[in-house]
Parts: sequence; structure tokens; C-alpha cells
Amino acid sequence: MDWGTDLWDQYDGIDKHTQSGLDLVDRYVKFVRERTEIEQNYAKQLRNLSKKYLKRGSKEEQECGFTNHQSFQDIVNELNDYAGQRELIAENMMTGICVELTKYLQDLKQERKTYLADAKKAQQNLEISFKQLENTKRRFAKEWGEAEKATQQAEKIENDTNAVKADVEKVKQHAHVKTHTAEECRNDYAAQLQKYNKEQNTFYYTEIPQLFNKLQDMDERRIRCLAEGYSQFAEVEKKVLPIITKCLDGISMAGQNTNGKQDSLRFIEQHKSGFERPAEVDFEDYSQGIKPASSDANLNQPKIRTKLWPFSHKKTKSPAAEDYSHLPPEQRKKRLQSKIDDITKELQKELDQRYEALEKMRGVYERNPQMGDPASLEPQITQTSQNVGRLRGQLTKYESWLAEAFRGDDSTNTAVNNNQHCSMSADPSQNIYSEFDEDFDEDVETPIGKATALYTFQGSSQGTVSITEGEQLSVMESDKGDGWMRVLRANGDEGYIPSSYVKF
Repeated sequence: MDWGTDLWDQYDGIDKHTQSGLDLVDRYVKFVRERTEIEQNYAKQLRNLSKKYLKRGSKEEQECGFTNHQSFQDIVNELNDYAGQRELIAENMMTGICVELTKYLQDLKQERKTYLADAKKAQQNLEISFKQLENTKRRFAKEWGEAEKATQQAEKIENDTNAVKADVEKVKQHAHVKTHTAEECRNDYAAQLQKYNKEQNTFYYTEIPQLFNKLQDMDERRIRCLAEGYSQFAEVEKKVLPIITKCLDGISMAGQNTNGKQDSLRFIEQHKSGFERPAEVDFEDYSQGIKPASSDANLNQPKIRTKLWPFSHKKTKSPAAEDYSHLPPEQRKKRLQSKIDDITKELQKELDQRYEALEKMRGVYERNPQMGDPASLEPQITQTSQNVGRLRGQLTKYESWLAEAFRGDDSTNTAVNNNQHCSMSADPSQNIYSEFDEDFDEDVETPIGKATALYTFQGSSQGTVSITEGEQLSVMESDKGDGWMRVLRANGDEGYIPSSYVKF
């Protein structure tokens, strides 16, 4: 079944139907365009939301050391990536559906216009031919009537006995002419009728079926293209679903990575001061003549740094000291050790990557002068040597401060307790606690395992530490293939020992 055969007389219906199809394409394009605007606005709002809650700055970065803070930042970042996928959906819908269908729609409109114009022109040609047929038919009818009238007149005069022969001949001649003219009109009418029937047959069985079938083919192609546009509406989003799913999985993983116990331990490491709790205050019985400790006795008290304690309603901040003496004992040791590690790494980098490389290069130049002038390396070698000397000096300085921190733990704690007791006696209304300095929040290194010393080792070279057989050690850095590991002793001494001297 096709339009040309079954709908040969439905030109108006085909006209309306094909126009309705084009209108649907245009309507669908507008629908998708509005969808892309929604996606773009949604993505923009998501990006603004992510930007609003994305933390920046040293303090906020420090908070991200806790799993619950970091997980929230991971969610914010995943949401930002998710917004990017929504933008991609909008972009692909616009280019793959709206742009393509709009271009195709213009081609369809022109094609439909051409087919309908050809059909209308064929209809007009057939109507013109039919008018010509009607004209020849009316002329034939008219001439035939006049011919019959002339013949009858000739017969009447011929039968009249009183008629003159000349008049009879004249009338007969006139009738003959009229009859001949009528015959010619009859032949013209017959020929025009044959021509019209042929044109009408061509019109209804060839021209109109072909044009209507082309319109049918055009409409079916339009439907197929529109169907692809319908499918793309889903396929565009399906293509980014794996990435969207990955973003959502990342958000779920952020929830799984949140660990309350781990955050609590990290908080302890950041804020543990190492101070002892205040001792009980002794009863001083003034009724028995017992007097407060004299100022001379106070002079014999060990000098201690002013300590900051928690639970204060008034925020105080001590000036930062290079040896971190403004920090509580535990935090001071951790900051000193961290500084020593940083200096050690920088020193090793200078020795390995710069100093030794320059010395090797100078040796190559000395053996092969054509490759370069050894003297040209002297400024760099001198600068590197100065850097190495400076770093070694800093390392010695911070190691001495760390040793001091470990030696001063016991006396400092005792002095702190005594100092707190004196303060309480002098002013009972004064709160003995103050808030820790903000520097306590910095990251501290934690051991990666425990080990037992198998043999006694005397650390005599720089960077090593002495251990005794059976001693329990905290492993800070495992063997990296050089036969040494970094450990921390219970007394706070830290350094490198042979890996074979311990067991885990």
C-alpha cells in the first residue's frame, strides 16, 4: 500500500499530514533545547555549590587531615565532576539533536514544497486541458446545430416548387459548408478528448502517484530521523552514565572512608601536650604556724616555660620560638622531629642530586676537556657546599634541641605541677588552664610498626642511634633496599640502624 495508489485523491490530507510531521520535528527540537538549558543551569548551580563549599587555606587544609572533613571535600569534588557530565549532556544534545534536526528540517521543508508545487502544477495543467476540451465540445455542439438547421432549410427550399434553382443551389451550398465545418469541429473535439483522457490517465496513474509516493518516502524518512532523535535523548545520557556512576561511587566511597576512631587518634596526636595532670594541692595549716614557702625556696625552683593548658575561656597565644619551646613537650618533640626529617631529606637531596652530580661532571670534564671546562662548575660546587654546610649546621642544632626536649620532660612536668599549685594558692579565682597554641594542629609522623632489637648496636656515625639487645623500638621508616631503617627508641632517641639487627 502506498499514498499514490490509495490516497490519489487526498492532496489536501497529504498536505496537512506532512506539514504536521514537520511541525512535530520543530516542536521536538524546541523541547530538547529547553532540556539543554535546564541541564546547563543545573550544572552551573552544582558548580557554584561545589565552589562555595570547597575549602581553601592552610587551616582548612589542616582540617582535611580528618577523614570526616576530607570525605566531605571528596563529595564536593565529585559533585563538581558530576556537574561537568551534566554540561556534557547538554552540549551533546544540542549538537547531536537540535543542530542536526534543525538542518534536516530545513531540507525537508524545501523537499515538501517542491513535491506539492509539482502536484499543483500538474493539476493546473490538467484543468487547462479540460477547459480546452470543453471549448471544442461547445464549438462542435454549436456548429453541428447550425449545420442541421442549414440542411433542413436546404431541404425545405428544394421541395418548394416555386423556388428558383439558383436559390436552391445557394442554400444547398450553405448547408454543405455548415456540415463540413461541423465535421471539422467534431474531429477537433474527438482529438481534444483523446488528448485529455491521455493527460488525465498520466495525471492520476503516473504523475500524482509518483509525487505522493515521494511525499510518503519523505515523511517516512522524517519519522526515522525523528526516531533517532528520540533515541539520542536517552543515549546521550547513557554515554556519560559510567562517569556519573563513578562520581556517585566516589561519593559512596567518601562515606565508607570516614573513620571516627582514626579521626579521634589523629586529634590526639595533634593536640597531645605531654604534660602531667596537676598534682593534689597540699593542705597548709596556718593555725599551726606553717607558712607558705619562702621566696628563697621559690628561687630554687627550676625555671620553666609558661605552659598553655586547655579549657580556657580566654584565648592566648605565645610568640613562636625557633626551637618550638613555646609548645608543650609532646608537640615540641614532634615538631622538632618533623623539622629534622625535612632537613635530612633536603640535605640528602643536595648530596645525591647536586653535589655528587657536580663532582662527577667535574671529573668527566677533567678527563675529557673537550666536553667542558671544569672551572665553570666551581661556582655551583661552592654554592652547593655552602648549602650542605648550612643544612648540616641546622640539623645539628635541631637534634640538640630534640635531645633537650627528651631530657627536660621529667623536670618540666614536676615544675609545671608546682607552678600550677602556687598559682592556685595566689589567686583561687584564676583558671589554671589556657588554650593550646594553634601550631599544635600540624601533622605529626606516626610509627609504621614495632620491632625488637636482636643485637646491641653502637651508633657512632651521624644519623645513627644506639640500641641494646631485646629493646622495643618503633619503626618510623622501613628498609628501602639500602640495609638501613629509621627507628624511635622509648627515650625519644631516633636514628638509623641496620635492618638485620631487629625483627618485627
